[in-house]
Formats: sequence, structure tokens, C-alpha cells
Amino acid sequence: MSANGSQHPPRPRIEIAQSAASPEEAAAIAAAIEQFLRETAPVPAAEPPAQSPWLEAALLEGTGREPGQGAPWGTLAGA
Repeated sequence: MSANGSQHPPRPRIEIAQSAASPEEAAAIAAAIEQFLRETAPVPAAEPPAQSPWLEAALLEGTGREPGQGAPWGTLAGA
């Protein structure tokens, strides 16, 4: 199966460059950045819709098959 279009960029590593912040402040900054990344992340893709029973019947009829014989292109959704 191809990975074309399903690749994701690597997650950035959060580091505080200057040590002017206390450990508590640094943890609060890192938590705020983590929350920002979660809230602005893209919505996961929805599942593709199931194949229409009418389309399935038309495909089987077009290839001269009966519903119980199976399809020449593999299994059908819901079959």
C-alpha cells in the first residue's frame, strides 16, 4: 500500500533555550505549547462512505455475476 498523502511531519521537540525561567515556569511554558499544538492540530480524516448497494448490484450485473458468486475485483463492502 502506498503512503502517498498519509505522511505527517515530525512533531517538534519543545526546549527552553534560556535558563532564565524557573523549572516551574519552564514546565508551564511547555504545557502551554503542548496545549496549543493539540488545539490547532488538523481534524482526523473521516472514514470513506460505504459502497452503495445499488452500485454494488450494478457492478455485479455489469460483469455478469450473481450476488452470491463474488466479484472479480475482490470482496465488496458489506459482502
